[in-house]
Amino acid sequence: MSLTPTACSVHTHATFCDGKSTLAEMAAAAYDAGVRYYGVSCHSHTPIPQDEGAVLPGDMTAYRRAVLELRAEYAGRMEVLLGLEWDSQSDVTPEGFDYWIGSVHYQAGNGRFYAADWGEEHFTACRDELFGGDALAVAEGYFREVCRVAEKKPPILGHLDLITKLNGGSRFFDEDSPRYKAAALEALHAADPAATLLEINTGGVSRGYRTAPYPALFLLREWRRMGGRIILTSDAHSADTVVYGYGQSAALAKAAGFAKSVLLTLGGPVECTL
Repeated sequence: MSLTPTACSVHTHATFCDGKSTLAEMAAAAYDAGVRYYGVSCHSHTPIPQDEGAVLPGDMTAYRRAVLELRAEYAGRMEVLLGLEWDSQSDVTPEGFDYWIGSVHYQAGNGRFYAADWGEEHFTACRDELFGGDALAVAEGYFREVCRVAEKKPPILGHLDLITKLNGGSRFFDEDSPRYKAAALEALHAADPAATLLEINTGGVSRGYRTAPYPALFLLREWRRMGGRIILTSDAHSADTVVYGYGQSAALAKAAGFAKSVLLTLGGPVECTL
């Protein structure tokens, strides 16, 4: 079988967390779209009050069982991988999974958690309450969190520059600023190219927040220079976005100098041509 990037979709969510479709609906959509390596990566539990109902419970027994039952159902047709999107504020460990995605969604301070991607109110509160009104300092703080996650050598590093999700047209800060680029590159350099795949993630595009996938081209070019490998993901929260925007991601990867991406399988990573 000739493999293409759309044969793999391993950053996906379902109704076990904040997804809109059930596991069965997500798996069926993936199979119908030609996915042969489908990974479920619901959000890990955090102690954050506003996350209640949008993340897995601390006891992930039911989640594990449901994904493994799905694996048995699709055996011989599509590999189903048991994954987890592990958050930097999580109070569980990403152990006992086929893979995990290391991600940052929050910064903490003043007894609060400030979301990077929940809207203007969260961003401006973080800027004004934690960083004295300095919007670039918000980005720097976010990337310090990414450094902390990257140093744990996650199999996949998730949406590296999620802090730009709401920043279209430089709404809050200048993404060409030397301060911004230095912070982003420091976070990238904390990742180990031998241990971690960098995802090109279309979730912000499919939900209408961005016109381009994460991460930015300058980060992808640096990752290639570092010898790193990439994986295309959709960060799907609904069945209709399981392989959303892979063509756009492939074009971005090629612009950065990549000729191949990685498919994650139960037997390990496999490269395919973009």
